[in-house]
Amino acid sequence: MLARLGREVAIVQGRLSEVQQELASAESKLAATRDELVRERVRLLKLQHRLADGRALLADQLVMTYKADRPDVVSVVMGSTSFSDLLDRFEFLKRVQDSNARVIDDVRDARDETHDQTVRLAKLETQRQQRTEDVRRRHAAIAAIEAGLAQRQSGLQRARAARAAALQGARADRLAAQRTLDKLIAERARAAVSMQGPGGPWAIPWAIVQCESGGQNLPPNWAGASGYYQFMPATWRGLGGSTRHAYQAPKAEQDRLAAQLWNGGRGAGNWVCAGLV
Repeated sequence: MLARLGREVAIVQGRLSEVQQELASAESKLAATRDELVRERVRLLKLQHRLADGRALLADQLVMTYKADRPDVVSVVMGSTSFSDLLDRFEFLKRVQDSNARVIDDVRDARDETHDQTVRLAKLETQRQQRTEDVRRRHAAIAAIEAGLAQRQSGLQRARAARAAALQGARADRLAAQRTLDKLIAERARAAVSMQGPGGPWAIPWAIVQCESGGQNLPPNWAGASGYYQFMPATWRGLGGSTRHAYQAPKAEQDRLAAQLWNGGRGAGNWVCAGLV
């Protein structure tokens, strides 16, 4: 009994360590996304100011052009005092036209860049929301896994105390110790078959779900495992999953395919935490 409980504690501690590492990675990605959002919002603000300035300048030029008499070729030629003056006048007109064209091009470029930046910010904001939810789910998973670990550590302590009492105590103490051990064994037996747990019912014993994902629909980890039941991508595809990753599918589909994989316990080897039951 003690050896079994010790192995269970080690299994849950190992899984807890993995999820904590996944959380640290998720928090790092979230922080990077937030920093990028700040930088890109500043860039968008600058682009918006540039666009506003360009539009104001273009508007001023249009007003000036409307108010001024538009010179034609005849008036320019007739008004010139010399051939050199004529060339200067045409050169001036060309510079005005080029300037207007540059302003229009700048406004068009600023408008396009502002639009592209707005689209990029929207995508970044969606990414930030997804990563915030990722962090939240991993925090919740860790809390559930820690609860399962605490329960098993408590059971291990009780079993050790009972064994010590059985070895050293009087007959009444030995009987009490045996009752404690019997109770622990019964609790384990119930956990081995119970599909009930927060967010359930589950397609496999809750003890495994609690250890694997904490009952959370987790996004892929470093190995690609995801969802409530931590399906590996190849396993998910092999079972006919309708999405690229398990976590993208509804819980009902994950339940159905997990039950198929569990196969009455014959497929328990697909889960590291199956050693708990």
